[in-house]
Amino acid sequence: MLSVNSYFSKTTSSAPLAIFRIAFGLLMFLSMIRFWALGWIDKLYIQPHLFFSYYGFEWIKPLGDLTYVLFFICGLSALFVALGLKYTWAIITFFLTFTYIELMDKTTYLNHYYLVSVLSFLLIFLPAGNYFAWDILRGSRKLFPQIPKWNIDAIKLLLCLVYLFAGLAKLNSEWLLQAMPLKIWLPTKEDLPLIGFLFRYDWMIYLFAWGGALYDLIIPFLLLNRSTRGVGFMMVVFFHLLTAILFPIGMFPYLMIFSALIFFNFQFHQKIIEGLRQVLNIKNRKIHLIQDTNFRHSLIIRVKIIILALFFLIQIGLPLRYVLYPGNLFWTEEGYRWSWRVMLMEKAGSAQFKIVDNASGSWFYVNNEDFLTSFQEKQMATQPDFILQYAQFLNVHFSQQGMKDLGIFVDCFVALNGRKSARYIDPEFDLTKGYDSFAHKSWILPFNE
Repeated sequence: MLSVNSYFSKTTSSAPLAIFRIAFGLLMFLSMIRFWALGWIDKLYIQPHLFFSYYGFEWIKPLGDLTYVLFFICGLSALFVALGLKYTWAIITFFLTFTYIELMDKTTYLNHYYLVSVLSFLLIFLPAGNYFAWDILRGSRKLFPQIPKWNIDAIKLLLCLVYLFAGLAKLNSEWLLQAMPLKIWLPTKEDLPLIGFLFRYDWMIYLFAWGGALYDLIIPFLLLNRSTRGVGFMMVVFFHLLTAILFPIGMFPYLMIFSALIFFNFQFHQKIIEGLRQVLNIKNRKIHLIQDTNFRHSLIIRVKIIILALFFLIQIGLPLRYVLYPGNLFWTEEGYRWSWRVMLMEKAGSAQFKIVDNASGSWFYVNNEDFLTSFQEKQMATQPDFILQYAQFLNVHFSQQGMKDLGIFVDCFVALNGRKSARYIDPEFDLTKGYDSFAHKSWILPFNE
């Protein structure tokens, strides 16, 4: 107990947290601009007729043209976070708006969107706006050049969990023994200058597979150790710049590169701040070390620690929940999301839906293009919760056209990691009888190798 109290009493410089805040806010601001400039708001959230909701969040929907306002507020709040302007309100607003955007349609699910949400949630409880922030210059917020050490360690812990779970997820036969799905993806990059020709060789693809797994598993320890931190950071930069070149994954590589700076000591971050002061011509105000025991031991801080302890228990539990489900994880995808399983599978499929009028016995097939974009149809055809939700939509749609006693069946085939297509969903199961839940979907056919 004494060691726990001793740990939570330790303090350190606020500089690393300030630099993390600035980098995170600026990257998210640029991310919103990029999303808007590429026309993705209209393409993904306004044009579609149907949106696939997350279970439990069906009430979160795109807002029509007001979706642009949502993105504007999200981007503006990210800029305020970077500046340290109205920080508390800014980070709360960013978390709420970004997470709302993420939950509007699971067709666009990406691990790094989830990472942004959990990082912004974590930052709500950390005093990232109490040093080198606009609020300090305005005198509207107290300056804390020293903060409890656990505030920095909380970010480090989250990043370590991301890497470790990503590495553990790669310890499977698909990735290590078959180099899948890299064996599908990398040969398509042969036209890249300098390195493209290497992807013609299996040994290079296996090197990428084994190297990627090893990188994820060792990089937290390299960054945590002072003597290996420099080497570790160079590996972070090389790895994520290479993935940025090979795969279209947006701002994620740069987020991971800048996040890794949090592992460096406070002197490193203080030098960055002093450099920014000179570039921005910000006078270095005289700093008085604030010895505020309430800042470290108040009831509010204790509540924050309890909330973050629960937060980290969830972050550890979510990636492990797949063990509660039977069958092949890549096949069923039950317990797959929010578990840092990054780029581990390639699935392609087709799903043809049959609408049966139980009263007359008549039936017809649905043209999915009448209701879904090509991107939505691609995602829907390989994920069981999408298939069920789409069937529910079709049930409502055709019921409103006067067809009351309906049965909906799907003829669905899926190819996993280069295998031949196999039937995915029980064709005899009436999807109108199904319902979404966290329980195992027994109508997914078993995966047979």
